[in-house]
Amino acid sequence: MNNPTYHNVHNKFKLNGFHLTKEDLIRIAYSFIKEGDYYEKPLGDFILDWFDDKTYLEINTSGTTGSPKIIKVDKQAMVNSALATGDFFGLVPGNKVLHCLPTNYVAGKMMFVRSFILGLDMEFVAPSSNPLEFIDETFDFCGMVPLQAKNSINQLHNIKKLIIGGVKIHKSLEQELVKLPIEIYETYGMTETITHIAAKRIGADAFTTLPNVTVSVNENQCLVIDAKKISSEKIVTNDIVNLISDTQFVWVGRYDNVINSGGIKLIPEKIEEKLSTLIPRRYFVHGEADATLGEKLVLFIEGEPIEIADSVFDVLDRYEKPKDIVFIPKFKQTATGKIIRNESIPVA
Repeated sequence: MNNPTYHNVHNKFKLNGFHLTKEDLIRIAYSFIKEGDYYEKPLGDFILDWFDDKTYLEINTSGTTGSPKIIKVDKQAMVNSALATGDFFGLVPGNKVLHCLPTNYVAGKMMFVRSFILGLDMEFVAPSSNPLEFIDETFDFCGMVPLQAKNSINQLHNIKKLIIGGVKIHKSLEQELVKLPIEIYETYGMTETITHIAAKRIGADAFTTLPNVTVSVNENQCLVIDAKKISSEKIVTNDIVNLISDTQFVWVGRYDNVINSGGIKLIPEKIEEKLSTLIPRRYFVHGEADATLGEKLVLFIEGEPIEIADSVFDVLDRYEKPKDIVFIPKFKQTATGKIIRNESIPVA
């Protein structure tokens, strides 16, 4: 298909085994909205929004670092994003793909856009925490969040190329995934970039950008994304990175999480990475006001109190060791499983 636009549906596109045209999709959308299952209704809404007269969609952000908000995303930019993903991962018409993400969010919407723009054969299933549990087919491509990948670990050999996003992959899961005989990629992106703009093979350090995307850093060493086919303006992130080139970077942590403790700048994600195989629960470190240090580093652990041996912290530098440990029954999180740090911390 030459220069595909959002009005087009590739003639190779299939949904759950059926070749569907634009008119077929609109008809099915009404059926999904009226009598579909809980996960089909959002898809029906999305299809009708996609083929309406507007040139944009309104999409919810995840709310990881603030209140969720609605942003306008250009439909042609979503098409361009789909084409870049197809180029990067070598997707071709007729490839069999599994769609097991919620369509309420941009990642789920984009799996659908890729399918009918690139002409993919898509199996659309409920977005469960173990999507491969009752499926015995082989797929060329699939997108999951880490929880789905973890729960599907024994069936992942049925997927040739798997992308994992939404939440950073935990070290212990990464160690399991790197042993599998399939291509697995961790992706980097956000709603504002219309899902991922970079990816890296599991176990690698550096992300590589997709076609037509270049990166730089600002004065705070935060990533700046230049993706002209997706956004007319450069996107300035709060992600601290080590820049390797204008197409490669290593993610370090979030600028808005940095703790200034006695004049020493501590990056929580670096500390959390060092502790990643040593604490058997979900956890994070955060700065709390302190009369002497300005901010002190506190370790927050999810669940009932447990004994944490002092030796656990031997992997940390002197200034990285937590001054306090606080147990919280249940962390607040986004729909994709990201911990919302500020909302999880109890109000004093």
